[in-house]
Parts: sequence; C-alpha cells; structure tokens
Amino acid sequence: MISIKGLYETHLTVSNLDRSIDFYRDVVGLELAHTIADRNVAFFWIGGRETSMLGLWSIHSSPMQMRLHIAFHTTIDQVIEAPAYLRTQGIVPRNGAGMEINE
Repeated sequence: MISIKGLYETHLTVSNLDRSIDFYRDVVGLELAHTIADRNVAFFWIGGRETSMLGLWSIHSSPMQMRLHIAFHTTIDQVIEAPAYLRTQGIVPRNGAGMEINE
C-alpha cells in the first residue's frame, strides 16, 4: 500500500485567471508563488512556502488533457513502486495523455 503523507499539489482549470488569482489571494488568503503569463497559469503556496501548491490554469492552457490534477506527497520509493501496486489492485496507471505507464 502507498503511504500518503499529505497533499503535494493540485491543479484546477479556471475560466478567468485574473479573477481567480484575486479570489485565491485576496479572499482565501493564499500566497501567490509564481505566474507564467505566456502559459496562462498561476501557482499558490498552500500551508506555507514549499509545503503544498495550487496551480490555476486558464481554460485550454493546461499541458494535460485532464481538467484537474492532484498529486500526493509520499516517498520516491513508493512513487517508483506505485504502478506495480496499482496493477495488483486491478488499476491501469496512465500518464496525463491517457497512455499506459510502467513508471
């Protein structure tokens, strides 16, 4: 079994990046970590700097075909072992493009 130690990152698709930045910074109170204007993305720290991250992507700007992404904090050994473990549970691990992966 994979031991989850916390949330590492999550990514959401938003319809208006500027409005979403204002909301997560000014209403929710998250610290803006970084923006990449030419990729239409903003990143926020969650739980303090370098603890966890929230990425906000404008519609159609995400590099993944998915609409959201969540990554858990665990050890590198468990990340390496994860595909084999998932297969023992009847789950086919896939990358962001939907292709089956082994690592």
